[in-house]
Amino acid sequence: MADDMLHIEGTVEEVLFRSESNGYIVFELDAGGELITVAGELGDISDGENLVVEGKYSTHRKYGTQFSAEYCERKLPDSTVNIEKYLASGAIKGIGKRLAEKITGVFGEKTLDIIQNEPQRLTEVKGISPDRAKAIAEESRKIFSLRMISAFLAQHEIKFGFAMKAYLKFGADTLDIIKENPYVLCDDGIELDFKKADTIAYNLDMERNSDRRITAGIRHILKTNTQCGHTCLPLDFVMGKAVSVLNITEDDFLKSYDSAVEYEEVFEYEKNNRRYICLPEYYHAERFISERIDAMKNIRARHIIEDCDLVISLEERKNRIKYGNLQRKAIKTALSENIMILTGGPGTGKTTTLNAIISLCKMYGAKVMLSAPTGRATKRMYDLTGYEARTIHRLLEMKYNSDGRLEFVHNEKNPVDCDLLVLDETSMVDVLLFSSLLHALKPECRLVITGDSDQLPSVGAGNVLRDLIDSGAVPVITLREIFRQSEKSCIVTNAHRIVSGEYPDLTKKNSDFFFFRRAEPENALNLISELVAKRLPKAYKYSPFDDIQVIAPSRKGILGTVSLNRTLQEKINPPSEDKPEIKSAEYIFRLGDKVMQTKNNYDIEWERNGEEGTGIFNGDIGIITEINRYESYMVIEFDGRSAVYDFEQLTEIELAYAVTVHKSQGCEFEAVIMPLQSGFAKLSYRNLLYTAVTRAKRLFILIGSATLVHGMVDNNRKSLRYTCLKNMLAEKQKERNDKENV
Repeated sequence: MADDMLHIEGTVEEVLFRSESNGYIVFELDAGGELITVAGELGDISDGENLVVEGKYSTHRKYGTQFSAEYCERKLPDSTVNIEKYLASGAIKGIGKRLAEKITGVFGEKTLDIIQNEPQRLTEVKGISPDRAKAIAEESRKIFSLRMISAFLAQHEIKFGFAMKAYLKFGADTLDIIKENPYVLCDDGIELDFKKADTIAYNLDMERNSDRRITAGIRHILKTNTQCGHTCLPLDFVMGKAVSVLNITEDDFLKSYDSAVEYEEVFEYEKNNRRYICLPEYYHAERFISERIDAMKNIRARHIIEDCDLVISLEERKNRIKYGNLQRKAIKTALSENIMILTGGPGTGKTTTLNAIISLCKMYGAKVMLSAPTGRATKRMYDLTGYEARTIHRLLEMKYNSDGRLEFVHNEKNPVDCDLLVLDETSMVDVLLFSSLLHALKPECRLVITGDSDQLPSVGAGNVLRDLIDSGAVPVITLREIFRQSEKSCIVTNAHRIVSGEYPDLTKKNSDFFFFRRAEPENALNLISELVAKRLPKAYKYSPFDDIQVIAPSRKGILGTVSLNRTLQEKINPPSEDKPEIKSAEYIFRLGDKVMQTKNNYDIEWERNGEEGTGIFNGDIGIITEINRYESYMVIEFDGRSAVYDFEQLTEIELAYAVTVHKSQGCEFEAVIMPLQSGFAKLSYRNLLYTAVTRAKRLFILIGSATLVHGMVDNNRKSLRYTCLKNMLAEKQKERNDKENV
């Protein structure tokens, strides 16, 4: 335990709040006559229990000053009075206040020992039949099982939440299962770190070359690499890593690996004469995507439009517009195929094409829905098309299942009521989310996929859009012609130059694309501050909060987002007596600050004009509108949605005057400023620069040296991602072609 932890011992007086899903509880602890409010993920605690809790004091907006407990040692009540209070609280299902009095009246201080070890003696209490005694014994077995699990894991400094998750997954035999194989704690739904499970196994004298340890190690290596975007890894790579990390031989590895494949703890896939290993969830997701897309080609969609050329011409006449050849081809493909991909750089007419597809499908009675990965991307879709768009998570909806895990409401049994789904910014969609989306679409639902595969791939594992395009299994229309109204934009023309491997024009001074040469980072930082705080608001009437966004390749360095945010905060929203503030580990948050949510949180409640909902997601940008230090909460407004954050949730947000290029994906801003700094070669490549440039609607400012800019354009290193999807799709397409040629 940490040296600065406080230790408090006492008796639970009253439970104030509990969450069944994660074991979070708030209760009053009688510590020598002083009532202390205690909170934490401590589990199913009941009135009358004796506890030793370890943690620190903090302030909560609802409960005020409280003791935030990290761990607790449970001691069952040992006095007749406290045992009666414990049972009367409903700790054991089937025992209420009156029965608690009767049982303790008969057995006194031995009551809990009798219930646990001699439950048949409960029939000595008037009113308890043998069947009722058996039911009480079974319920108490569950309670004591969870407590033993919690106590066992607490010895290894593992929080109660993991005990609760394990118990929900394995039931009353959980402790025996853990002792037999501690690595089950690393499984989905529990997610304990492999190193902690390995420590438990070591303390239990498990053999270092056991199949269970090696299989868990293989899964750990695969899972760790999903964070780099890989859905699979070469077998030889994993073997080398496992031999080194686990300190085993290659023979040990191969023996355990064969067993893991046999029992489907991992899956093997061969492509290009090389063997790859996949975690089951990623193998099944990519396999399902390939099979579902293949099946879509055999299903006749509703609302088929027979004479596409005629209706496209009528749409042209109605809107007084002339579609280009590729635009007409894209519209025709969308009206005649169940699935298609529409891609192309800025200014090539994707929005105009999409509007025609949506309009014609609605004209023929199709129910059309629009979706994108992020809230800001859906807002952009609405601005461009005039039709409401929802994030994929909102489209599929979320709920907690019986195990306390979040799952989507919509699936094959409860599909989304939709005839045509337009999915935008698909380069941001990872393989698990795309699989869930396909599961939730009706078989006859038509899917139009849009996005720009030259942008950065998804944060999650997979390379969905790139794999779909490269597989040749899906019709792809790539718009290439820059339309006349966009030809004047240097943002558009330079974006196309960059993606084609040509250097952008850095010389023009009267355009929407400006380059400022600043060799020294300190000079660049001063220029950025001046542009954001003074020059752009004065020249263009741009708001530093709503219209201007600084985008940087990295979080680190003097021109990284952390340093930039602190500098810009002082310029744009300096401290004052009327602006309350609160300090987190990394930032000071002040009233009026621009902030970003950094992880998906499905539980945060929000309100907008009387409408209520839940969920604030990774990448959502908002403004702090209230900070209440006394009650320890702040209010953040995200595009009209007001959400309340406890100070404990400060780790989920960061200042957003500057954000990384990765975090800016799916967004557009009136003005974008991008500084470049040397020393970050891994983040100096072409599609990162291209992604940043295409975030700007009206003004893009690049600051640094021409050498750095040219180096990024020359570096066409696209993030290497090991996936199976492209090959699986190609296999299905080959099978289809072979059948057609028979």
